[in-house]
Amino acid sequence: MRGNPSTIVGGVSATEEPGRADEPHRLSLVIPVYQGEKTLEALVAEIERLTVPFRTAAGHLAVVDEVLPVYDNGPDDSARVIRELARKHEFVRPVWLSRNFGQHPATLAGMASSGGDWIVTLDEDGQHDPGDIGSLLDAALAADASVVYGRPTNSPPHGALRNAASRGSKVVVRSLTGGTDATVYQSFRLVLGEIGRSVAAYAGPGVYLDVALGWVAGRVAQAPVTLRAEDRESGYRLRSLLSHFWRMVLSSGTRALRAVSVTGVAFAILGIAFALYLLVSRLVGGPVAEGWTSTIVVLLVGTGAILFALGIVAEYVGVAVNMAIGKPPYLIVGDPADGPLGRRQR
Repeated sequence: MRGNPSTIVGGVSATEEPGRADEPHRLSLVIPVYQGEKTLEALVAEIERLTVPFRTAAGHLAVVDEVLPVYDNGPDDSARVIRELARKHEFVRPVWLSRNFGQHPATLAGMASSGGDWIVTLDEDGQHDPGDIGSLLDAALAADASVVYGRPTNSPPHGALRNAASRGSKVVVRSLTGGTDATVYQSFRLVLGEIGRSVAAYAGPGVYLDVALGWVAGRVAQAPVTLRAEDRESGYRLRSLLSHFWRMVLSSGTRALRAVSVTGVAFAILGIAFALYLLVSRLVGGPVAEGWTSTIVVLLVGTGAILFALGIVAEYVGVAVNMAIGKPPYLIVGDPADGPLGRRQR
């Protein structure tokens, strides 16, 4: 689509002139591919109709400029399907990884390789409807948001146990990050292009993508989407899901480390309070067991001192952790009025 600077859509000339509301929002679609042999071709067929300029429900002009299937070296014949799609469609631009890295690194690789005003990430298995992409864009422009997550209007097509575990893990992350609403995280998301490419550049190897986006994104919004039944069995197993959750916890910040200091202070206060109670009990002639009381006081106060000291060390470790996972002190972007957020329907 880059070679067509002016396209007539519904009687409107979509001339590429910076700052104009009728300039189409160029979308880069990133699709991590692990087991897409049976689903990817049908998904690309759905996307193809969006590769000509179209109007969203709110009247914004948009076009899918490129589709980037990121081959993550899965167990099936996805590589052959990707090659065939690239030969058939000019807008399909494959990204090849040297080995299997996982969904989030594959998504970051696709983001880094994109060139659109916006980046849309979606799964390969068909549960995300490309027709909902317009809703994500409308939500971004309405809320002046740089990240928009799909908000499912129906239950995810997984088992009840997995859905409950997913909600529980996101609540845990929210408590560890001090308010970051991890419950909105979805793999169906729209990200401002310069934000997504910057995150892909600095994020460390163990970082959780949505946590990294939260470090630098401005406003975050949601848009209603409908999840469709997966055309194949999920590739996630208990081990991979636990690994997924643990990476989210570890990259969510140093709040958990600070809990060590808080626990130490609590133990020390409890020990001192217990010691005062025993002293008062002794002075008023109450029963106090010989030996046991002093041992408990020493254990409580000593444990508190040790944990508090460990908490101080943990703070220094936290600084190193933030550096290792790539958390930036700042991120420079262009003037929002000159970018995609400045192109609204007037």
